Amino acid sequence: MVSTAAVSGASVPASEIEETLLTPRFYTTDFEKAAEMDLSAGEADLKTMLAEMQADYNRHHFVRNENFEQTWDHIQGDERQAFVDYLERSCVSEFSGFLLFKELSRKLKGRSSILADIFALMARDEARHAGFLNKALADFGRSLNLGKLTKNRSYTFFPVEWVIYAVYLSEKIGYWRYILIHRHLEQHPDNRFYPLFNYFEPWCQDENRHGDIFKAMLRSQPQMWQTWQSRLWSRFFLLSVFATHSLTVHERSKFYDMLGLDATTFDTEVIRQTNDTSARAFPVILNVAHPEFFKRLDDCADRNLKLKEIAQSNAPKFVKFWRKVPLMTGIVTDLLRLYLIKPIDTEAIRATVR
Repeated sequence: MVSTAAVSGASVPASEIEETLLTPRFYTTDFEKAAEMDLSAGEADLKTMLAEMQADYNRHHFVRNENFEQTWDHIQGDERQAFVDYLERSCVSEFSGFLLFKELSRKLKGRSSILADIFALMARDEARHAGFLNKALADFGRSLNLGKLTKNRSYTFFPVEWVIYAVYLSEKIGYWRYILIHRHLEQHPDNRFYPLFNYFEPWCQDENRHGDIFKAMLRSQPQMWQTWQSRLWSRFFLLSVFATHSLTVHERSKFYDMLGLDATTFDTEVIRQTNDTSARAFPVILNVAHPEFFKRLDDCADRNLKLKEIAQSNAPKFVKFWRKVPLMTGIVTDLLRLYLIKPIDTEAIRATVR
């Protein structure tokens, strides 16, 4: 496991992360309840995943090579800022996972040995990713003081069930983001403007493996997929993750332009693939083929960009507030309408296949 000090990047000026609704959060949970979970229904799958994690297939992959030994001064202006913003947010997201998994491993040690071991190895992966990203930031004269971040950031409490839903989706949508960028750059190597992208294939393997672990945990808990409440929660977390993804991708459209990708097309494909993948874990998935689905998500993303413009303007605070109200109302209304679209019953499909 990489220590906090090892990924703090103290040799270059440390930067601060601007707090917004889309900034990755740090989470905590009910560790006592996590320790008491009955995992017998998923034990075989978890043991398989533990063996894969112990094998550590990517232990030699995240090593910087000579391709990084150059200056990146040719990336300037809006493009440089867009890429630095991408690196910072990605680093915070990975480090957030590291902290959660590390604490879960510590609190579950001696009580749920298989989960304690798995979470320790997942923390290893997340720390490895965060450290690699922070070194990339150093190439651009920036870094994140992750030790300071650990102490100063507020932590959001999620019940164990919410953690399982949310982290499963986070890992799976991460997989699809990385693999789709990797496939695109294989076909368009001239757009690979920085060597970090050479590591996206092993990176997505880690994300996929982590997601499979949380899938095994989810399916081991009947209340998380056999009840009417679980159907509502599945829809909620799917929509929350997809909406956050759409807003974030459109905020970073300049970064995707640099890769030769259209932000809207990329966002749509990531969501479609993640939704399909989630059918293996969740009792329902969203009907993303509905004619209103992506239209309303795109409308939310457009309103979010306008909100950002208002926030950055020099208008008085009360003027900003009243200009924001109709935009925020529109986002909430669109998300509610999306939530009410009839979902696809994956359990019924599974029963038909059997």
